[in-house]
Amino acid sequence: MKWFSLIFILPIVAVIGFLVSGVEVVLPATPPSEAMTYTPMTQPAPPGIGSYDVLGHPVSKEEADRLLQTEAGRDYLSPENGAIEITEQLIDLGRDNFYTETFGNEVIFTDVVGILDGPINIASMTKAILALKGQPTTNLQIPLKEDITVGGQTFQAGTMLNTGLDVPKGSVLPLGLSNHLSGAKVRVGVTCALCHAAIDGKTGAILEGATNNDLDAGLLLAMASNTAALYRQTGVNPLELPKGSHTYLNSQGELAKLPDSESFEEAVDQVFLSWAPGNFDSSGDQIDNPSQIPPSYTHDAWPYSWSGGSSIGWFHGLSSLNSRVFAFNADPTTTAENSEKLYGIDKETFLGAIFQNSSNSKFRLPEGAKPSEFFARVDPNPDSPGFDQTIKMPEYPNASLFAANGLMLATPGLPVGTAANAMSAWQNTLAPPPNEFLSDSEAVQRGAVIFNQAGCVDCHSGRYFTNHEVIPQREVGTQPERAKASLGLKKLFQDPTTYPPSVQVPLPENPPVIPVPTDITPQRSIDVTFGITEPKGGYKVQHLIGLYLTAPYLHDGGVAAAADGLRQDADGKFAIANPDRIGLPGTLLQGINPDPEASLRMLVDRRLREAMIAANRANPSLKRANIDGRGHDYWVDEEAGFTPGSQTDLIQFLLSIDDDPEVLPEPKLAQGL
Repeated sequence: MKWFSLIFILPIVAVIGFLVSGVEVVLPATPPSEAMTYTPMTQPAPPGIGSYDVLGHPVSKEEADRLLQTEAGRDYLSPENGAIEITEQLIDLGRDNFYTETFGNEVIFTDVVGILDGPINIASMTKAILALKGQPTTNLQIPLKEDITVGGQTFQAGTMLNTGLDVPKGSVLPLGLSNHLSGAKVRVGVTCALCHAAIDGKTGAILEGATNNDLDAGLLLAMASNTAALYRQTGVNPLELPKGSHTYLNSQGELAKLPDSESFEEAVDQVFLSWAPGNFDSSGDQIDNPSQIPPSYTHDAWPYSWSGGSSIGWFHGLSSLNSRVFAFNADPTTTAENSEKLYGIDKETFLGAIFQNSSNSKFRLPEGAKPSEFFARVDPNPDSPGFDQTIKMPEYPNASLFAANGLMLATPGLPVGTAANAMSAWQNTLAPPPNEFLSDSEAVQRGAVIFNQAGCVDCHSGRYFTNHEVIPQREVGTQPERAKASLGLKKLFQDPTTYPPSVQVPLPENPPVIPVPTDITPQRSIDVTFGITEPKGGYKVQHLIGLYLTAPYLHDGGVAAAADGLRQDADGKFAIANPDRIGLPGTLLQGINPDPEASLRMLVDRRLREAMIAANRANPSLKRANIDGRGHDYWVDEEAGFTPGSQTDLIQFLLSIDDDPEVLPEPKLAQGL
């Protein structure tokens, strides 16, 4: 597409939206797979076409072919038993959903939060994209037309806002934003691709499954008009703020007052502005703990999420995670029913604080109204407890290890679980491309030996470099706050159940219910994740696939350095060359992408890490967001008995790990790898 054609496309689409009432135009479409992404050029991970997943128990194609020869085997692989067949159609649906499906979140983001009401809006994004003249970017920069004050910070006119939004070549919208034009109303929703796909800065190709490392979600949300609607992610408690004049009926039927809207908005904006690029708080625990956005190289990477909270059900918990993104994380209204138990906030207060200043007057709470009754009148999905497309699980309003808040993502007209399962099946085929910038294969092989000698293999073992364990926070030593994110959920847990995928959405009356097995994940890991045996929780052992694409490092994304942040002295040792180029203050907070090699050196060298942690802790915003890059104290440095050359070799090995690690020398690394 020629860049100048974009000038004509957007106005035409807008005119159609205004003139044709009820006609909806959706952009962008799923990008074509051929020559558009790196994925077809890499080895896809199993399982393949013809295999099955039976609520987390994988069945290979060969085993399935054998089972289908018997009645008992056919019963085992039946939808009534919870079995999902991996087909090309399922994988294609998953890819399409990944890029285009918002599952209804454009309502919460546009009509309630007001994501288009501030300086980052359709007009400013369109102007910035047109200025690219059809070329791709990994960071859509949007200039401010006038001075604005947000969260106590003043941004001067002319300031270039680094959004971190990726724009593919010739695209009319950033990757992962879906623009819906319905009648005269423009809405923007968010798809998985916003966070879990990226543009290669050198080729412009889409890296499917890679992390959008510099996406500044906090900035994008802070610039909205009613960011306060997302206070559940921030730790700002409406009960602790001064009262305003807006009245509502609480759960006791008493007339009460909501928090002052200006004070509320400023407090929430301050928190979002403190989030580092590449981070987002998806825990919904009413604590401000943004964590690094993970990649979607998911095959054999269970359990899922930083703390391992998604660990059972289809695709070993991956479908539970995919469901949770839309049925819990992105829509705060989905936890209203349990807000008293989880946060100590009355249900009506919880909802009223969300709706008191909604962008769209249709969704703005009237004076003296009961918020839950108002929500029921305006909810486009009245059969589900939230804006997004969900169904109530059998245990709702309680929850389970399978459904974190008792809800599951659902697409009307499709069987139960299809939406999340399709994305799981597709994500499990993703693999990072080989690192083309590595040239010293001998250094890589030497580094593989160091990996074993240093004990990295004790945890990062197996084909995908993880032993799937959840390590108690007290042992791994990393920043403690995020490990507690799932601890409160256990008070809602009941035995996990689901509806079989033979049941279609919307649910019929009295649908069948089947149990979800928990035996696929060790009970000890579940106990650590939810604080049953470890009051401080823990962190799962991450796999090491595609490290060269995922800097900065650790769960908080705090381990970072720019390429010019370090120097190698004459004796071969590495030292800090530029203190202003280490940690997040020296990289992403300045719009500089961390260098993977320098950042990994910060990870394994205790002297360098100490200086980097100090740089992070000196930044007030990072301190507020609990980001410092501490912990994971497993060193490959001189104090641990390794030379600087061995450290470099290890880093080269770590940067080489893609989805087909053929460089492993034999027999030195046969054990554990």
